[in-house]
Amino acid sequence: MKTEGRNAVIELLKTQKNIDKVLLEKGAQGSLGLIFAEARKKNVRVQFVDKKVLDKESETKRHQGVIAFTTDYEYYDLEEIIAEKKSEKGGFIVLCDGIEDVHNLGSIIRVAECAGADGVVIPKSGSASVTESVIRISAGAAEHMKVAKVSNLNQAVEKLQKSGYWVYALEAGGEDIYAEKFSGNVALVVGGEDSGVKRLTKEKCDKVLSLPLQGKVNSLNASVALGIAAYEVVRNRL
Repeated sequence: MKTEGRNAVIELLKTQKNIDKVLLEKGAQGSLGLIFAEARKKNVRVQFVDKKVLDKESETKRHQGVIAFTTDYEYYDLEEIIAEKKSEKGGFIVLCDGIEDVHNLGSIIRVAECAGADGVVIPKSGSASVTESVIRISAGAAEHMKVAKVSNLNQAVEKLQKSGYWVYALEAGGEDIYAEKFSGNVALVVGGEDSGVKRLTKEKCDKVLSLPLQGKVNSLNASVALGIAAYEVVRNRL
């Protein structure tokens, strides 16, 4: 797997993942110099190459002068995420239902990491996977966030409920999100741009919550909606 972009590679170097090598553009300056120093500290092989080499290797065409090569992204089990619980106030997990756009998934992972979530859950089918593009879009947050890929999202909801989680679907037509206290273990389900949270998944959730829209557009981008909801969880816990 390739990780491209300065921020994404810097965050990758902070993890314990096995990095095979880092390609840096010749004449590295600024943050590229920082990447070189961090790579040397971790005994990661660094090669200085011409920009045309990076252009050829790049899949995003936005490498910013650096590409790191690692093994394929390693997903976690849902049980590992349930056991995480970073906050003493309770667990916090984000579930993605039909998030097919890599930009949305990358942004959702970034929001989840910034809000202190324990992990993100995605289904094996009908969803974007964690790719180089997702890692770059997440600004490296995907290197710090546990992501589980499950066969059935509805079964994941049931497993969370049995583990003491309140599972909330973020969807239009629900209860006012600002009236919810978000105490204990919390899981938020965010749906895709077009379909939203699927009917069966929504029915399995403990409650459907909505954001009060004040304009003429009838919906928010999935990652924006999650950002507002996730920080309601943070606000209530603080």
